[in-house]
Amino acid sequence: MNEHPFMLAGAQLSALGSGALWWRDQSLLCVSDLHLGKSERIARRGGGQVPPYDTRDTLTRLGADIALTNARTVICLGDSFDDLAAARALPEEERLWIAQLQAGRRWVWIEGNHDPGPIDLGGTHIAELPIAPLTFRHIAQRKTSGEVSGHYHPKARLSLRGRSISRPAFLYDIDRVILPAYGTYTGGLRSHDAALDTLMRPEAHAILTGAVPTCIPMPR
Repeated sequence: MNEHPFMLAGAQLSALGSGALWWRDQSLLCVSDLHLGKSERIARRGGGQVPPYDTRDTLTRLGADIALTNARTVICLGDSFDDLAAARALPEEERLWIAQLQAGRRWVWIEGNHDPGPIDLGGTHIAELPIAPLTFRHIAQRKTSGEVSGHYHPKARLSLRGRSISRPAFLYDIDRVILPAYGTYTGGLRSHDAALDTLMRPEAHAILTGAVPTCIPMPR
């Protein structure tokens, strides 16, 4: 499997090259910031037309990770939809696709700032989920331990063979891991941004996503 293992609060986790988090002992797959329906929301708000393939591409990649891991539990860590109207506007084909991914497993929608209300798409919709020794929530909190969150869409830069590469990245230290955005049309926040720099400990690391996940000291 294309993964980089690391420990958090005594739990053995793996950062997958796709941007998903895999907790093998719990058969649990976690993804953050899918932002399904983003192209629909952009068009609805007058932002112009973008190719409306983001939801299908994101669900294709998520389906591949579920098939790879055969996860019994899937946690979507907030901002799964670009807004609640985008969730309601999903075509029937994509709603059925989500139902097929949910079949036979526990599925949890964590509330995000983009999708705080209930979602009528199966699964459970809650503010946060503790599964000892970890807690899954959308936005990181101060003074915490064993926290798994998203929200910031972290990215990190790596110099390789004389060129600079920027990729979505996991950020982790002894207290928390912040997941990269999984959605196709999502942007990113540089790891040296003050919002991330002040959250993460000085010894924090970044795991860059891609064909071979690469772990480096978190760029500041």
